[in-house]
Amino acid sequence: MDYFPAFLDIRGRPCLIVGGGDIAFRKVRLLSKAGATLTIVAPDINDLLFNFAGEKGHRLVKRKFRSSDVLGNWLVVSATGKTAVEASVFKSAQDANIFCNGVDSVTNCSYITPAIVDRNPVIVAISSGGAAPVLARKLRSQIEMMLPNGISQLATLARNWRDRVGKRLSDALARRRFWEAVFEGPSAQLAMTDDIAAAEIVMSTLLEDSSVKQDGEAWLVGAGPGDPGLLTLCALQIMQTADVIIHDRLVSAEVLDLARRDADLISVGKFPGCNINSQEQINALLVSLVRSGKRVCRLKGGDPFIFGRGGEEVAALSKENLKYQVVPGITAAAGCAAAAGIPLTHRDVSQSVAFITAHGKDSVDNLDWASLARDKQTLVFYMSVKRLPELMNNLIKNGRSASTPVAFIERGTTPEQRIIHGTLGQLTLLAEAHRIVPPTTLIIGEVTAYGTAGAHDERYAPVKYIKPNYMVAQKG
Repeated sequence: MDYFPAFLDIRGRPCLIVGGGDIAFRKVRLLSKAGATLTIVAPDINDLLFNFAGEKGHRLVKRKFRSSDVLGNWLVVSATGKTAVEASVFKSAQDANIFCNGVDSVTNCSYITPAIVDRNPVIVAISSGGAAPVLARKLRSQIEMMLPNGISQLATLARNWRDRVGKRLSDALARRRFWEAVFEGPSAQLAMTDDIAAAEIVMSTLLEDSSVKQDGEAWLVGAGPGDPGLLTLCALQIMQTADVIIHDRLVSAEVLDLARRDADLISVGKFPGCNINSQEQINALLVSLVRSGKRVCRLKGGDPFIFGRGGEEVAALSKENLKYQVVPGITAAAGCAAAAGIPLTHRDVSQSVAFITAHGKDSVDNLDWASLARDKQTLVFYMSVKRLPELMNNLIKNGRSASTPVAFIERGTTPEQRIIHGTLGQLTLLAEAHRIVPPTTLIIGEVTAYGTAGAHDERYAPVKYIKPNYMVAQKG
């Protein structure tokens, strides 16, 4: 974030405009609309600006800018179009610790005026950080068309009811639920069509109902393999409404950035060999939060019911008669294979696919290796990096050819994705040579020969992840 966005209350505050032309007039009109008390300094002031300033009671000073002019002001705007003048104004403001905007001159700005959509009291501001003002204005026009005019009436109604709701509902969570019900229900539609009386009747009923303690609820949500674009629409909606998000270590920062800004984020990530955040502790935390009335999003990498221990968490919630829902996600096998251009099944070489976890002390030892070693099936191993020698030896010992193609997909679906091709007999050598680290998905089977890297000599090199082509398998 190059700039910190903020909305300033400048009603009655002294602000300085340096410039007397059309550009200055636009800034004067904008700041005047926000209630600022303006001083305009310029040797020449056009008639439009002169008349407007006189009408609004702003002060006009017809002379060149002096560095002392900035003193006592909250904001300074330099709108002369003259590089030397704007640099001088900016330096004077900087020396006095006053924010300054040089119109169309990012180097002479300590703040930037955004493109604005005004539905007072709702204000939407868009900025490109000075990089592309025309783009910001284009986005503004798009938002103008999307945002209904009636949003102003709805926001005004909410402002008028705010104290009343605060007195009736002392609990912050209850207030949040009330306002969500208002904005998502019929009262919002009524207010936006200017039927305020009917909207208030609906709101009165909601307020009465909100006085009753609300039940909590949990959603077990699959976050997918890493790329935020692979979240389901349902998952995104829940993340933006949940009071608390309990997430695993492998849920990407880009996915977490999509959560509601004021939601509590709790990491319960487990590391290999670390006993912190045991499954029992996570279950207890879930139960406690839901029982307290919170709406909890339990966010898991991939799919919650595929090696995500979602079944154990559902059992804990069910035992306490607490409400829950499960929102499936794209599991690592599907997401990573698609991003690598590898079909998990193919009628010529693979009629079945098995998902296997290699995590845990006894998991590898208890697998049916004779069944897994059969030809014409695809094997996808999760969490396998530490158990590669056992995987390789058991499959070969039970009849799977050492020349069977394999692919490692490290950090699949993310910009850091690496795809490394080889054969079953090379598993440990590949892992050592390329320093493969978790999270990595291992795919074993003839289907991997259809992958993006194909049979090129450079098949061990990193392959750039291209988001639009998940389902296109390109053979080299």
